[in-house]
Amino acid sequence: MYNKVIQNLKPLDFMWPVSNPFVFCVHHLDDYPRGNENMEPDASLSGRMLGQDFTLKDGWRMYHGEKIPGFPAHPHRGFETITIVLNGFVDHSDSHGAAGRYGMGDLQWMTAGSGLQHCEMFPMLNKDKGNPTELFQIWLNLPEKDKFADPHFKMLWSEAIPEVTDQDETGRKTVLKIYAGKYKEHQAPDPAPDSWAANPENGVNIWTIKMDASAKWHLPASDMGKNRILYFYNGSVLRLAGMEIVKGNAIELLSDQEVIIEAVSDDAFMLFIEAMPINEPVVQQGPFVMNTAEEIQQAFYDYRTTQFGGWPWKQYDNIHPREEGRFAKYKNGEIERPPKI
Repeated sequence: MYNKVIQNLKPLDFMWPVSNPFVFCVHHLDDYPRGNENMEPDASLSGRMLGQDFTLKDGWRMYHGEKIPGFPAHPHRGFETITIVLNGFVDHSDSHGAAGRYGMGDLQWMTAGSGLQHCEMFPMLNKDKGNPTELFQIWLNLPEKDKFADPHFKMLWSEAIPEVTDQDETGRKTVLKIYAGKYKEHQAPDPAPDSWAANPENGVNIWTIKMDASAKWHLPASDMGKNRILYFYNGSVLRLAGMEIVKGNAIELLSDQEVIIEAVSDDAFMLFIEAMPINEPVVQQGPFVMNTAEEIQQAFYDYRTTQFGGWPWKQYDNIHPREEGRFAKYKNGEIERPPKI
């Protein structure tokens, strides 16, 4: 594709296309029904391939969950998970004893590093109405020097994440939430300490963008050499760099060029990620991301022999009490709640 700004267009499937240093991106959108007393879907699970239910049926999926939707305990090594929950809630538990419930705009930043197990379950908290859930999960690679960093998780509460509203000359609005990096003078909370995003020179930006119908907005230029992707996942049509692009596309952009974006006919929703690449070999197999095939084999061996610390919870699909609310419990026992703003 020839365009002065747009390098490529790729359709959005269940897993979205990414560029180095990102290794995975997925958008979960499930219209879950009301829950029962056990925070399970109050609906029949017949006809589903439980344990591997990725087919949209009745508007929702169970994923690897057999009673509660989500992802029971599984291992990771060599990268980070960045999970942004726009709607609904996720219950986190891990092999270091850390735990949390987050949602409604919160972000969980987890460095797998040398290795850990965690589970990510979607409890059906509402008994009298549905439990719609929407989230993004992004995997950010770690460079070789940090592949064996100590595992770490951090909660970035929605209340502390900058929300910026720009208006065009007609008064139409574009609203950004700055989950990583910065926009103008607005700086996101610090990421996990060993993250590729922790060094400002790596220029990691992760934003969500919502544009009013017919709004125009300038995506600013950044440093040359970054990999930059705009995911247009909801809306109708964008006009961008002289092209009209329908929803359901990943738009790869030159990073050193400003671009004017217009939501042509109705509101438009986008996820934006960019960063300098990690100029090292990348070998990914399942839940591990390393630099060589031998390191992948070693990761599987280490997991089989150590279980990355074992599993301290009663269930592999652990969830927290219904009344718990949003919280983070760290491996040192410290408990954190969202700030009151």
